[in-house]
This record gives sequence, C-alpha cells and structure tokens, in this order.
Amino acid sequence: MLLLLALIAVAVWGLDQTAKLLVVENLPLGRPVPVIGELLQFRFVKNSGAAFSLASGFTWILSILAAGIVAAVIWFARRIRSKAWAAVFGLILGGAFGNLTDRLFREPGFGTGHVIDFIQLIYFPAIFNIADIAITSSMVLFVILSFRGVGLDGRRRHKEPEGGAA
Repeated sequence: MLLLLALIAVAVWGLDQTAKLLVVENLPLGRPVPVIGELLQFRFVKNSGAAFSLASGFTWILSILAAGIVAAVIWFARRIRSKAWAAVFGLILGGAFGNLTDRLFREPGFGTGHVIDFIQLIYFPAIFNIADIAITSSMVLFVILSFRGVGLDGRRRHKEPEGGAA
C-alpha cells in the first residue's frame, strides 16, 4: 500500500505544482478569467494564510504545521493495509506537500512563502488550488471510511451485540 500512497501523493503534488506554475506564468494577478462563465473562474491570488485566508501573518507557523503533517503521514504510512486508506493518506500527503512547497520556496521567502490559489467557484467564499481539493477529498473519504468502520487494514470493525456477550 505504500506504493499506492506514494503514487497518489506524487501525482497530486505534481499536478498541483504544474498548475501553479502555469497560473503564475500565464494569468494576471487578481483578475478573473472565466472558464465556465461565472460558475468557474481562474483568479490568481497569493495566500499568506490558511483556508479562507485565516491566520494571515502566521505563515511560518503554517509551514511548521504542514511539515509536521507531512512527517506524521510518512511515519504513519507503514501501518496502512487498505487501498482506501492509502488513498486518504496519499491525498493528504500530496496536498500538504504541495502547499508546503509554496510556503518554503515562493516569495516573500523561505518558510513564509505565499500559497498560489486560483480556482474560484460562484458563491463559494474562498479561492483554492489542486492541493486544497486533494486535502478536502481526503477528509471526505476519511469520514466515510470512519463511519463505515473500516480499519487501516481494510477490515470492517464489527460492533458488539447489545447487552454484551454472556
């Protein structure tokens, strides 16, 4: 399962960084570019904060948190025996590493770089990127697997019968 996790993480990171490179090189900063009318637009922004631009000004703390998430996923990955959980952690790892790459290597400097966001949906209050989509998707899958009682080994946990065993 480590290979599947790694392939997903590398694919997410590569897609995210390629998209951001194309955005930086081809889109004007701050101006909307319609993709599907007003429903979907690309709007290149630099985000120094987290989701919804929260914690702006604390970019170095967000960098440390992202690095911690990346390290925790890599450490935890050896326990995974399920393709679904490998996908969850691959999406988290790829997304976290995508945004961490921005924080480490983009302006204004190492550990304080701004994340490139560019996807804007009508009526949605935030502009986001591929890494954010991967992280959000991983959380949806995490909730589904948790509610279904699927363990890291892929087996479903069975609940004890009411009243317990005699």
